[in-house]
Amino acid sequence: MTTVRSLCVYCGSKPGNDPRFEATAAELGRLMAQAGVRLVYGGGSVGLMGTVADSVLAHGGEVFGVIPKGLFTTEIGHPGLTELVEVGSMHERKALMAAEADAFVALPGGLGTLEELAEIATWSQLGIHAKPVGVLDVDGFWEPLLGFLNSAAEAGFIRPQHRDIIVRIAEVEDVIPVLSAKVIAPTTPVLGIEES
Repeated sequence: MTTVRSLCVYCGSKPGNDPRFEATAAELGRLMAQAGVRLVYGGGSVGLMGTVADSVLAHGGEVFGVIPKGLFTTEIGHPGLTELVEVGSMHERKALMAAEADAFVALPGGLGTLEELAEIATWSQLGIHAKPVGVLDVDGFWEPLLGFLNSAAEAGFIRPQHRDIIVRIAEVEDVIPVLSAKVIAPTTPVLGIEES
């Protein structure tokens, strides 16, 4: 087993209506910092994005943010990160985040979170990377998506081995152990970007 050293977290730029979402994001940040796992994320200072980043930093961890120039104001780029990289497009943002991470997990979020999760899972399906992908299923948030994946597999649109790409993680304390158990070393380059 190779331990996750950098974890890419996809999550909402809003806090959501359930206080458990923010509490879970903060707890994940604390656990990451204590385990020496660097956060890789979209670089924002608001919503769950800001919560997880603030928590990692508050507990002495490292945070690597990536934000497109055009979204710096909209998403309110975080000024206190260990490193914040501005890129020219969303495509560059996602590719760099993928290259910098050993594994991926999605917390609750909206369309952007769903899109990032679907794309990184698709890249795994296509053999572009072999890094673990999970969802932290806070209060059943991801159950509708997991149900869809099961239905798509049953209908013949997703192969059984591809259905298993996205792993459901029920408890925040299990995120790092579950994803670490699935890390394969060495990892493969993502879309031609060399791993760090």
